Amino acid sequence: MEWTRDRIAVADGIELAYEDIGAPDAPVILLIMGYASQLIVWPDEFCHKLANGGFRVIRFDNRDVGLSSKVESGPLPGIIGMRLRQGLKLPLKVAYTLDDMTADTVALLDALNIEQAHIVGASMGGMIAQLMAVNYPERVSSLVSLMSSSTFGGTKPKVLWHVLNKAAPDRESQIAHSLKTWQLISSPEKGDPIQALRSRVEAAYDRGHYPPGRARQMAAILAGGSRQKVLPKINAPTLVIHGDKDPMLPLKGAIDTAKLIPNARLEVVAGMGHDLPEALLDELVGLILSHVRGESASE
Repeated sequence: MEWTRDRIAVADGIELAYEDIGAPDAPVILLIMGYASQLIVWPDEFCHKLANGGFRVIRFDNRDVGLSSKVESGPLPGIIGMRLRQGLKLPLKVAYTLDDMTADTVALLDALNIEQAHIVGASMGGMIAQLMAVNYPERVSSLVSLMSSSTFGGTKPKVLWHVLNKAAPDRESQIAHSLKTWQLISSPEKGDPIQALRSRVEAAYDRGHYPPGRARQMAAILAGGSRQKVLPKINAPTLVIHGDKDPMLPLKGAIDTAKLIPNARLEVVAGMGHDLPEALLDELVGLILSHVRGESASE
């Protein structure tokens, strides 16, 4: 199967780059990627396996990342300052919110004439997926919250410090910084080899490197706060998948998510960090396909 690649207007001034694979009339699995991550972070092999399971798979760049529209107006936040204001319960000024990014996602379905889809969101994408199930329930056939949380927090200090620490603007420094990030958050024993990580980081840099988007997306996450009060409103069949070695969003956030969403099922993946390593793709695809097909855990 071959990818269809395009960029489509979804809102005033916002166009999203997307890729589409699988039979046009098959049920849709929509993949929402996380903070500062382009659609190519969803591994090709992962997407092909889902498509081979009988689904039309769509992955896309959120606003402010990759080949999608950049939001150049509005404040460019200082994240450390925002964390301080957040701790003091002061209002945060942001260019856009997770609700805006959720509306982008729904508008993408509209633009592609898709009434309903199985929604799979990773990390920040899981937060967007949760909000989609809360605010647009008629568009969500099922929900998979993958390495995400009910609220942002608990990141290991050395990981958070590195992520928020700026690298020099030259290509090699930026690539080295991103590579270190992936090394810090990857599955400790099941992660991909460093050369594979470096190749992906280089590809992402060359495809659509845009540091201001990282700051604005993090600001949207911080301003979004907790979803604990709204998660009980979700009525879509929900699967929560999380690794027991995740240093970015601890497992307790996934446990909380599964407890708050009625009838949600939690699957803890042994040895998984905050990544999608080749060694775990079959397990992850199997869990997702069983869920979107409506199969029970015992089947």
